[in-house]
Amino acid sequence: MLVDFDKACGKIGLRLNLTETMFMRNGLASYAPFTLNETNIYEGSSYVYLGREINMMNDLASELSRRKRAAWEAFKTIEDVVKRTKNT
Repeated sequence: MLVDFDKACGKIGLRLNLTETMFMRNGLASYAPFTLNETNIYEGSSYVYLGREINMMNDLASELSRRKRAAWEAFKTIEDVVKRTKNT
């Protein structure tokens, strides 16, 4: 399937960036190395798509942890302002 995609891209002048390309494998796929044009493709266990972490196990713990870290980072940027503001 990836070979067909690569051929279709080549017909219109696009090239796959094989150093940035990665794939995820489900439990039904074999564990053979994944190559295209004699280049090994990186196998990732998860990725972030439209702000949500996706993984093959559909495990939300890592996504919740990522969002919690992002919320604390956002709070840290206004922490001084919040401390100086009086409760009225």
